[in-house]
Amino acid sequence: MLTSPAIANRRSPQEQAGFTLVELLIVMSVILIIITLAIPSYEHVHIKANETSAIASVRMLNSMETEYNSSFPSHGFACSLATLGGKQSAGAGTAEAAGLIPEDLASGSKAGYNFTVSNCAKNTVNNVDQYNSYQITATPVNVGKTGNRTFCSDETGQIRFDPKGGTNCTEILQ
Repeated sequence: MLTSPAIANRRSPQEQAGFTLVELLIVMSVILIIITLAIPSYEHVHIKANETSAIASVRMLNSMETEYNSSFPSHGFACSLATLGGKQSAGAGTAEAAGLIPEDLASGSKAGYNFTVSNCAKNTVNNVDQYNSYQITATPVNVGKTGNRTFCSDETGQIRFDPKGGTNCTEILQ
């Protein structure tokens, strides 16, 4: 009995179900290629997000330093993140624990950056240290992975950065 090519190529419904191994391998290969191309872009986006968060945190720290100076004029500026943060008791903050910044930032680490307050110049008035300057520094935890640039600011509020991730913040942030 002779069969036509159209009839010979027909399969029963049980034979048509599913994909062949070759089809699955091709789909998996395409997915792996797309992932390989997407991962470097994702890391770049992650670094940019961390840097944006660090800049916002430095701006907030500058603002909170000004508020601390207004709230505790006999102390001047705060010379540590713990002083700006800290747990408040059942009322307003104190000069030692103002409660002005969130706990994650007060701990010194946020979004792939380490934050410090340093270079505080002080005068002693009536046996109380009064700080009249400070420097805020935000350094990437791992340069090239969590951030590329270090950000610095002081009591002037001007934010500068070091494009190499070091601590030599000379370029002005636009």
